[in-house]
Amino acid sequence: MDQDKAVAALAALAQDTRLSVFRLLVKAGPDGMIAGALAEAMDVPPSTMSHHLAKLEQAGLATSWRTSRLIHYAADYAGMQGLLSFLMADCCQGDPNLCAGLLSSLTCDAVSEGAPA
Repeated sequence: MDQDKAVAALAALAQDTRLSVFRLLVKAGPDGMIAGALAEAMDVPPSTMSHHLAKLEQAGLATSWRTSRLIHYAADYAGMQGLLSFLMADCCQGDPNLCAGLLSSLTCDAVSEGAPA
């Protein structure tokens, strides 16, 4: 991921509702959630949710697909990995021991504990 894409992804996440929606999508897993369920879960009008989901998709952090009349959204794990890799690219200054604590804290259990319900 280049710096421009990282800035776009971070800008998309730098909004309260979008950050919460992204975390909810990460928690939902690869099957994602339908747009209406996301709007209901976040107590946001459907049109507003569509705007937020479009921003996340444009930033490479969410993906969508249609099933009949329903639009499903899921976290784009490759986009998330790209952003995290970009942020961590210069970590450790060549010494993996400097980042060992951070890297060991990045487990599915640790991530899901902080995810919104």
